[in-house]
Amino acid sequence: MCRTIVVMPTYNECANIEAIANRLRAASPDTELLIVDDDSPDGTGELADRIAARDELVHVLHRSQKNGLGEAYRAGFAWASLHGCDVIVEMDADGSHRPEQLPGLLAALENADVVVGSRWVAGGEVVGWPLSRHLLSRGGSAYARVALGIPQRDVTGGYRAYRAEALTALLSSSQISHGYGFQVELLWRAVRSGLRVTEVPISFAERQLGVSKMSAGIVLEAMLLVTRWGLTSIPERLRRSPTTPETDHVHA
Repeated sequence: MCRTIVVMPTYNECANIEAIANRLRAASPDTELLIVDDDSPDGTGELADRIAARDELVHVLHRSQKNGLGEAYRAGFAWASLHGCDVIVEMDADGSHRPEQLPGLLAALENADVVVGSRWVAGGEVVGWPLSRHLLSRGGSAYARVALGIPQRDVTGGYRAYRAEALTALLSSSQISHGYGFQVELLWRAVRSGLRVTEVPISFAERQLGVSKMSAGIVLEAMLLVTRWGLTSIPERLRRSPTTPETDHVHA
């Protein structure tokens, strides 16, 4: 049984995975790490195995193909549930999410079911992005926020901590997104389910090594899903009380 585990999907992250694993284990020594590798051709999975061989709190889940971020996370969440983890964390493998900020997310989880590491609340920041990408990401979050009727500022961010029982309840309903829309959908479902969702500020840094998996097609797919969810949820939102509770923000 484990207390806290970070689930970290990888695909061609050989240049980053060892450094980020070391930083995580130093920042939160009792936290376990599950690397979910989608058969990376650059040897990420083999390197992950070597890291796990010398650290009993690092584990590797090998998948036979790359079929979406959401699928990788679902596989990792299932592994964490099977092994009795109490707290499950999402974190990118490219260094954009700082392991040193994980203790802050875990502390906020004491009074929440879901903690979102947010770039867009007071104290949050993005380092190394051009203005165009900054505007695209912030605009995407704003659009999803309005379309889905949820109060969180950072709807698309992927640095999150969940109580295991809350995550299990969210995943028990049918999921239709397999790619980056998975992040938006999971947050939307959390809000609709009445879970306590808190945002804490984080510093998000552009990757220094390797190639980003983000593309215009991925962004378009996510926005089309958000539009679909927003339209189908209009009747439900009209039935709600006119008073919508605000999200909690934890400031640095």
